Amino acid sequence: MYPSPHHKFHIPVMGLAFTIDSPVKVARFGVASVVSIIEDRLIETMRSYYYPFAKLPFVPITTKEKDYRSKRITDYLNLVNHIVNGQIQKLKNEVFEVGSEIMKYFEMLPDDNKAKHLYRRMMNTESGPEKEGMESWLRSQVIPGSIDVNIMTKLDKNNFDKRGALVEDGSDAVSALRGYANSNLSNSSIIFSAGMNPRLYNFLGKCSQFDADENGGFSKKIIIKVSDYRSALIQGKYLAKKGIWVSEFRIESGLNCGGHAFASDGYLLGPILEEFKTKKEELIVSLFELYNAAIKLKGRKGFHQPHPMNISVQGGIGTAAEDAMLHDYYGVTSTGWGTPFLLVPEATTVDEATLILLSKAKKEDIIMSNNSPLGVPFHYLKGTSGELEKLQRIEKGNPGSPCTEKHLVSNTEFTKEPICTASAKYQKLKMAQLQSLEMEEHEYQKQLKNVLEKECLCIGLSNAAATKYEVPFLKNLKAVTICPGPNIAYFSRVVSLQTMTDHIYGRANIIAGTDRPHLFIAELSLYISYLKKHLEEDAGAIQNPKVKKYYNGFCQNLINGIAYYRGLQQSIGLGEQNFNESLCGAENEINNIHAQYALAEYLIA
Repeated sequence: MYPSPHHKFHIPVMGLAFTIDSPVKVARFGVASVVSIIEDRLIETMRSYYYPFAKLPFVPITTKEKDYRSKRITDYLNLVNHIVNGQIQKLKNEVFEVGSEIMKYFEMLPDDNKAKHLYRRMMNTESGPEKEGMESWLRSQVIPGSIDVNIMTKLDKNNFDKRGALVEDGSDAVSALRGYANSNLSNSSIIFSAGMNPRLYNFLGKCSQFDADENGGFSKKIIIKVSDYRSALIQGKYLAKKGIWVSEFRIESGLNCGGHAFASDGYLLGPILEEFKTKKEELIVSLFELYNAAIKLKGRKGFHQPHPMNISVQGGIGTAAEDAMLHDYYGVTSTGWGTPFLLVPEATTVDEATLILLSKAKKEDIIMSNNSPLGVPFHYLKGTSGELEKLQRIEKGNPGSPCTEKHLVSNTEFTKEPICTASAKYQKLKMAQLQSLEMEEHEYQKQLKNVLEKECLCIGLSNAAATKYEVPFLKNLKAVTICPGPNIAYFSRVVSLQTMTDHIYGRANIIAGTDRPHLFIAELSLYISYLKKHLEEDAGAIQNPKVKKYYNGFCQNLINGIAYYRGLQQSIGLGEQNFNESLCGAENEINNIHAQYALAEYLIA
């Protein structure tokens, strides 16, 4: 039998709007993509657009309906699934001829895929029973890319009814999870990012949709996005004890990524991947023991062997050589290509003005900002309409944004109920407080800047879809914010889905110039910059033993990472002539930083 075709990469979640409808664009070509489901107003907007697209009547789900957030999500995912299934059936019935989507489907597959080998053989076979048999088999093997969803676990605001009572299981993240669980998606996954949320994970125990069937298969799977092995072990055990199996751990670079950057304490991607590679079986066995015991306690039949567990990776990948190395050496099942796909209108949803900005972006246009109300470093493209709108409000003396969505409310410094630090309400109160304090002018300006930097992400990261499709989202609030990773500086033109896929598999090269550093070097440089910035900020407290210990450990982790990369280069030959030079430069820089702040006597290479 011939194997089912599949791709080796996925399109991760980006912002709120940028991959909100990616499955409609790419799933029929076997490409997996991830939809953010936390912003229900955006999802309702997309429902209003895609029901007419599917030639179906649109019935609004209003905020007056009970559990409207969950219902909007369920219905939108069902609609997307309906559209994709229709696309697949249409594609399967097409003739194998130049320009057809069924040809595009197989042409885009990686060259080492056995189904693609059969496709090529079929194309070189004369008409007759043999060719017809191969065509029939290939049609039967066309499968859609997975329609996956993402919940950022930190976005879990409580919600209250009209009487002011807390809605049971009605928080933002729990409602979103319920919406996904009740959808008719199958062979799909939910991805939890940004750390462990006990309330959300506990609710999983109520969702039988994530249980394995009698054969050990899953209709809906769980993926945990992690920054290191320890996080995978902790979260995996927490869920295993509840009888919940994690089908995949998705490793993301702490800093070399788009959007929010959850930096590690100097632990680099290569060593992290190595630990997963060497401890994967140990991880599976330890989680399976807890998981099997838990499901038996629930009265369910146990399993004789663990379910499959995959390891994937994303963050800063930019060349076919890097992609192949991650698959071949570390054994990952999938690589996430996010930022480059922002320049692929066939795959993502970016408005025209922002698309032009992205294509022209240079290194200096992508900054690690403090713009996020979450207080987490946030990759940010300068010059967007979102930034211009923020600056105009500041100039007019009306800083801050109207807080309509409230997904990022967390601050109770001035109010009983949490508010968002990007809101006009918070910024007005905070500025008044700063003005009342007697502080040096430079310190006042520093703190004021930190207040005014915060930007509304709920609306800014949603508006691209509303602008692109000319559908209403929020009246008079149309500014767009976008959060690509640093990798965007090396991708400078809008390309087709097939061209980007060819780039990933080494059949084309769309990177202009030769100055792009290897993804491991790029991440190392980001960590050194991050270290410098935070040492400068903490300079006054650096002699505190706890602070000094933390930074000494950070430096040591970076030095250990450099030593690891030297060994890796010798064993597999990374191919970049300046790779070792970059390591030497980074090592010298870290040692100089270490000496400058007198963190400890020495570092061990």
